[in-house]
Amino acid sequence: MPEFDAVVLSRIQFAYTMAFHIIFPAFTIGIASYLCVLEGLWLATRQNSYITLYRFWLRIFALSFGMGVVSGIVMSYQFGTNWGPFSDRAGPVIGPLMGYEVMTAFFLEASFLGVMLFGFKRVRPGFHFAATILVAIGTHISAFWILAANSWMHTPQGHAVTDTYFVPIDWWAIIFNPSFPYRFVHMVLACYLTTAFVVGAVGAYHLLRNQADERARIMFSMALWMVLATAPIQATVGDFHGLNTLQHQPVKIAAMEGHWETRQGDLPPSEWSI
Repeated sequence: MPEFDAVVLSRIQFAYTMAFHIIFPAFTIGIASYLCVLEGLWLATRQNSYITLYRFWLRIFALSFGMGVVSGIVMSYQFGTNWGPFSDRAGPVIGPLMGYEVMTAFFLEASFLGVMLFGFKRVRPGFHFAATILVAIGTHISAFWILAANSWMHTPQGHAVTDTYFVPIDWWAIIFNPSFPYRFVHMVLACYLTTAFVVGAVGAYHLLRNQADERARIMFSMALWMVLATAPIQATVGDFHGLNTLQHQPVKIAAMEGHWETRQGDLPPSEWSI
């Protein structure tokens, strides 16, 4: 039985926080894009079903956005409380990446979220639609910086190691490290799939209650088309992501596949003697 020391307890706490937090950004990113589509269709067709669905999902988006922010704050504090030495040494790289997320994404979202939530009858439809698009763009920018920081921790590049700190020397290499493109695309597609399944489930529930419900038909149809378009791409990207992980983190792939006894193919040649 493993010993529950400070490291294990910190891992359990951080894993719980991450598992709770990721639900909300994953849904928020996808639902923001879905709201753009709904409002765009309403502006193009003036069909009331689209704007009714927009207002319905906008409330859920606001709740998910708020929960994502609150749980994200807890997560950021745990970087310092649970992983203080790591945050101290890697702070010159991780700190700016997290700061860029706040300055570029969170400020953009916060600036136009109020217009999106409360300005439907107070601003022109075109401006409100632009606010919705900017909020959706902000969610993707947020994912960009967070995935850049996460990917650097897996495949670090563009830094020098001193006696105390990881010092950035090439921000381009830090941000676009070897695993970043795969992680970013994989995560965004996962957000779209998550939203599609949630929207589709809600539409299916209402269709069971009333098969003539036009709004339910729209939700269910749009969700299925999104799944049909996104799922094959996600499977392909996931395969490339796995191959990238095999190249840069072969030990992780060995653990994923249950190769408990080290073989030559599990490690690069320079580490065969370990």
